[in-house]
Amino acid sequence: MATPPSGYARNGDVRIAYEDLGGTGGEPLLLVMGSAVTRFWWPEGFVEELIARGFHVAAYDNRDAGQSTHFPAVAARPVTALFRREAPAYTGEDVTDDAVAVMDAMGWDSAHLFGHSNGGLNAQRIALRHPDRVRSLATSAAVSSDAGRLKLLRYIRFGFVARMARLRFPETREGDIAMSLAVSRALASPGFPFDEAEARSRIEKDDVCSVRDPATMGRQLGAHWNSGHLAQLRIPAVVLHGDSDQLLRMSAARDLAGAVPGARLVIVPGVGHDLPRAVWPQYADEIRATADTARPHPKRT
Repeated sequence: MATPPSGYARNGDVRIAYEDLGGTGGEPLLLVMGSAVTRFWWPEGFVEELIARGFHVAAYDNRDAGQSTHFPAVAARPVTALFRREAPAYTGEDVTDDAVAVMDAMGWDSAHLFGHSNGGLNAQRIALRHPDRVRSLATSAAVSSDAGRLKLLRYIRFGFVARMARLRFPETREGDIAMSLAVSRALASPGFPFDEAEARSRIEKDDVCSVRDPATMGRQLGAHWNSGHLAQLRIPAVVLHGDSDQLLRMSAARDLAGAVPGARLVIVPGVGHDLPRAVWPQYADEIRATADTARPHPKRT
């Protein structure tokens, strides 16, 4: 059984499962995970690195994932959902409001953000829609919120997407774990050994195999956005990206860093579309350095 969350934040009728990962008394840092997977996919050792650098860390399950509210099935495959004219289930604005509900539940007036993969995209949008709630922004393996459909086509490595779509495993608990391990191995950094034990320790915390359902990912990726552009951001930002990312080309990171005023771009050798153990200290240092340049955030009344 998956570990129960610390609590549930409410955004209207939607319940968002969140977890206080430790570091009480430190600066608030909200982790925003990518599509299909859950808060359990944040490596414990990486969270420990963040806590050691003075952060109070929390994470949550996106809507349609883990222990948060799931939505009725809508035919929306991951790639085609990006190009639909209408959002299949909810909007990007709805998704950003979920994160603010978590901050409220944690008692945080504002927080630093770190988002990975599609979580990096959502972190940008949280900062745009709720600028008074975000102190600094860090992303890894993410695309720009400003990117139009043609840009997205240029960023995505469709050969890799096609290979992932062909994965087939039995619909059993053992098959779910095997499929999640196969996805983790495919996304793992070529420049570092794949730590199967660490990956398995995260995967086995989930009750269900989120990566098995393409409709879930399609609904998440298809959450259309209509609220602002990155040039509006006025917070410190760092864009982290591996030079061996199997899913996204490095142009995605360059364009993202170029769109956010003053953002630093850090290209990390040997890193794929994951967070390998070897770079946990470096990523934690980059997040800390970015947070250190943030202006004091006044308390909300």
